[in-house]
Amino acid sequence: MATAIFGAGCFWGVEAFFERFEGITHTRVGYTGGHVESPTYELVKTGTTGHAEAIRIEYDPEVITYGGLVNIFFEAHDPTTKNKQGIDVGHQYRSAIFYQNEAEKAIAEEKIQQWTNKGIFKRRIVTEVTPAREFYEAEEYHQKYAQKNGSFACGIG
Repeated sequence: MATAIFGAGCFWGVEAFFERFEGITHTRVGYTGGHVESPTYELVKTGTTGHAEAIRIEYDPEVITYGGLVNIFFEAHDPTTKNKQGIDVGHQYRSAIFYQNEAEKAIAEEKIQQWTNKGIFKRRIVTEVTPAREFYEAEEYHQKYAQKNGSFACGIG
């Protein structure tokens, strides 16, 4: 198995969206990209930690490629809004690809160019492509939130 980490706004909806696809074997939502160790949801939602709400995906690369995951990422949210997804506003809701090696970075940058060339988005893609840092799992009540609760407030899903 391999892993990938993305930030695309409210992690509840992002997790529910990604879980629909074959080859994704496990997901966990959490926080990454910031400067505070062991952040909590209450702290991250203030926007002061530098962390993004994110999803860590375990996947079978023989079933779905990293490039395929990046395509799903672009389908799952609006990558043209800086620090905003739907009703959620703040740096913690930014569009970000957290790459774990140079191959992932190259694929992410190539996919941004491909999606730009498609002309689907009316504005410029502002997705950050940044090195992965420590991923802190969110509190258990956030995991599989859509499955547990049947709905959620964010606009993805």
